Amino acid sequence: MRKCTLLLLSMGLIFAAQAQSSFSRNFTYFEAGGNGLFGSFNYERQFSKKPGFGMRAGLGFYHEYDPALTIPIAINYLIPLKNEYQFLEGALGLTPVLTYERPQKNQVDIEIDHVFMPTFGFRKHTRNNYMWRINLGAFIATYDGYTLPYIGFSYGKRF
Repeated sequence: MRKCTLLLLSMGLIFAAQAQSSFSRNFTYFEAGGNGLFGSFNYERQFSKKPGFGMRAGLGFYHEYDPALTIPIAINYLIPLKNEYQFLEGALGLTPVLTYERPQKNQVDIEIDHVFMPTFGFRKHTRNNYMWRINLGAFIATYDGYTLPYIGFSYGKRF
């Protein structure tokens, strides 16, 4: 009986150690602010089994004068810190902004603008496969040339 208990306990410890050191490559998260402008829902995929280059894309919204749909797209890079659950993150993103107007009853005008968004931030993964991050960046409007700083906060699930 002791041998069976010892065997089960050691197998459990081995599996727990492997689970803690594994890196999840897929993420879904909601971002307030950030690349989606007001808010967005995003999917991210890391290209390798270790932290490094990845890509994210999502759907978001924005409303200043007219409602707008945003499509945040970015290439990012994760830099692991001493703790295996913490990372610095750098990203270069481009967000198409689709606005529409109804000048007449049977007419819809759609305008597409682009915003370039470089970001830098901190990301934390939890043992329960959740993640949160905070990032700072610059909102660089390609259509009229102005630049504004911004902040984004994300929370989501790793899988």
